[in-house]
Amino acid sequence: MLRFLFDRDTWQEVYDSMSKNKLRTVITMIGVWWGILLLIGLLGAARGMENSFNRLFGDFATNSVFIWGQSTSKPFKGFQEGRRVRLSLTDAKKVEDNVEGIEFVVPRNQNQGKVVRNFLSGSFNVAGDYPLLDVVQKKKMLFGRFINQNDIDNNKKVAVISEDVYKQLFEKDEEPIGAYMQINGMNFTVIGVFDVGNVNMGPSSDIHIPFTTFQQIYNQGDEIGWIMVTGKPEYNIKQIELDAKLLLRTLNKIHPRDNRAFGSFNLGNEFAKITGFLTGMQFLTWFVGIATLIAGVIAIGSILLITVKERTKEIGVRRALGATPFEIKRQIVIEAVFLTLNAGIFGIISGGWILIFLDNKFGQGDDATLVNASVSIAVVFAALLILVVLGTLIGLIPAFKATSVKPIEALREE
Repeated sequence: MLRFLFDRDTWQEVYDSMSKNKLRTVITMIGVWWGILLLIGLLGAARGMENSFNRLFGDFATNSVFIWGQSTSKPFKGFQEGRRVRLSLTDAKKVEDNVEGIEFVVPRNQNQGKVVRNFLSGSFNVAGDYPLLDVVQKKKMLFGRFINQNDIDNNKKVAVISEDVYKQLFEKDEEPIGAYMQINGMNFTVIGVFDVGNVNMGPSSDIHIPFTTFQQIYNQGDEIGWIMVTGKPEYNIKQIELDAKLLLRTLNKIHPRDNRAFGSFNLGNEFAKITGFLTGMQFLTWFVGIATLIAGVIAIGSILLITVKERTKEIGVRRALGATPFEIKRQIVIEAVFLTLNAGIFGIISGGWILIFLDNKFGQGDDATLVNASVSIAVVFAALLILVVLGTLIGLIPAFKATSVKPIEALREE
């Protein structure tokens, strides 16, 4: 078989067969070329979207849920409807200790603050946070550092500000670290500047200060604004949310069927929806691409049937000279595979150029829609393997047709 593939006469016959009607040959290859181009292009674009999504959410603990207190909708145990529910540090600790599957519980507080520096001022969201926030929502620090445990233990008056605050209160290229500014009349030292980025989960925070310092400034005591609950990867965050709310209802004496007492935003659910969409898109891409490939290969098979009909007399001569049915079939199958492979290789090359164009057009900058739109080598080889298999199968149809005519009848064919 290998000797046959390297035989010059074999490929001379393939060339003669195709060159007899060049336009028809090109048209038959277009279907396969378009199918592989579509497959490579769509898969690469889907990968680019996935990479962009992962870059946006890569620093977030996506298996998380935010829970905050609202007001009750049912009276319970002597409390009237409409009671305001406020979470506490004790609640957060109970949730962390008693709900299965929790990895982190991050209590947070936030309020408005008037910030003054020299002759510049503004009103910003000031958040009281623990160092753990930088674990579950990693901050991209431009200068300095985030809050640490020493800041918490010593109630330090230090602040980590966003790039927007820096631009509003500081001169261009001014060194921010170690500078002083006033928050609600109290002096704070800037220890870090962070990039807000394109995605911010939970209420937006312009300035972060130590949680304990926030408690003193705003006289919060044990109360907190909301908690961020992060589950372990193997646990269902929806179930963690339900268990946490059930425990919080018990701790705060709230009716078991009161669904208004606590608000929540399940980041894990939203993340699953997006990843599900991306998975569905990839499946649809494979389906559309392979369906288009099959349609193109069928077109090649149809054209080869016509070619076989036109070459009936030639095949009869070869049979009369001693060519076996297997040799006739092998020649036609090779022609089918050669057509599909060549069309597929051109499609892969064209798809690569398309992905390069998409990456240059939509993959640049921090807000890129497609990041590194590409396909793996494994996908390319899989596509080529599919082409070989389809080309072989579709080539068998005209091959059997060619050997079904008896040599004497083929020689009589006009």
